Amino acid sequence: MAKRREIKFTIDDNGEVSIQVKGVDGPECERITREIEVALGIVQSREHTSEFYKQVEQTETVETED
Repeated sequence: MAKRREIKFTIDDNGEVSIQVKGVDGPECERITREIEVALGIVQSREHTSEFYKQVEQTETVETED
């Protein structure tokens, strides 16, 4: 079963936007929020959760000729 992914946006009283990503392991969270960050402007800070430091499972398919 696929892991649930969640992106939470919070806008404070000063108009500062924070983005929190859950359910995404490794640096994939930065890839999926990149376009949003570009549209919003300059990233002032970034905090990584423990999910960022988890190893991403990679699979490789090898086809052989019969």
